[in-house]
Amino acid sequence: MYAVVRTGGMQFKVVPDETIRVPRLEAQEGQKVTIDEVLLLQDGDRTVVGSPTVSGARVTAEVLAHGKGKKIIVFKMKRRKDYRRTRGHRQDYTELLIKDISLSQGD
Repeated sequence: MYAVVRTGGMQFKVVPDETIRVPRLEAQEGQKVTIDEVLLLQDGDRTVVGSPTVSGARVTAEVLAHGKGKKIIVFKMKRRKDYRRTRGHRQDYTELLIKDISLSQGD
């Protein structure tokens, strides 16, 4: 069983007991979060595709940690104009442990 969910403007394929990193969520470590934006749900030979989301489907996860990603360097330059700018960026993330994927029986 797996699902495709949308959180933080990105899409993730999730499987129960898997750990994923998503853009930072406002939740405490150890807290349970529910993701209701399920775009696709696959269970054995049954596949449900939402339009745009699957109604009644939800993914339950537990917040393991918050952190910052690897640093990337952004370098801008214009030739012959003595213009150079160097910036670094580290994206905040939340690490989630997927606990359960469920679909209500109404669908």
